[in-house]
Amino acid sequence: MVDLTASTQSDLAELVNSKSVKSGEVIVTEFQSAGRGRLERTFEAPTHSALLFSLYIEPKRRRSDWGFISHLAALSMHEVISSDLPIKTSLKWPNDILIGDKKVAGLLAQQIGDGVIVGIGLNVAMNEIELPVPTATSLALSGSNNLDRNTLLIDFLNRLESIYAEWES
Repeated sequence: MVDLTASTQSDLAELVNSKSVKSGEVIVTEFQSAGRGRLERTFEAPTHSALLFSLYIEPKRRRSDWGFISHLAALSMHEVISSDLPIKTSLKWPNDILIGDKKVAGLLAQQIGDGVIVGIGLNVAMNEIELPVPTATSLALSGSNNLDRNTLLIDFLNRLESIYAEWES
């Protein structure tokens, strides 16, 4: 856990390139100043309002299969957040999770070295004024009772570990 970083994705990429990270390691931050999404879009969230993290995985499967890892991560996060929401959640491939028709989370996966880094930004406790765009929402605004970012992260990692092990086998 770091309080402030430019980007958990970039931090993890540096660790991979310096060979100082192992498969399964995660970087979580309270705030990132240069978070990004697909197509180099920026992502910013007020401190303590979002779950912001990146995870490094070294798959045993062929590289041609690695593209599916982002789908496993999206499915895992979707399952974690949809369990107590009164509103329908869905996945918008390749990297968005929606509550109703509004984006609550996005993810970015990149192949690097012998593995894949998956970065996720989940809007947890943002109010309407803090949302980055009118087409976004947060768990709090959607009526979720699960707003503990630590619990959400643990639930996600446990779910991903299970679904990833199935995929690997």
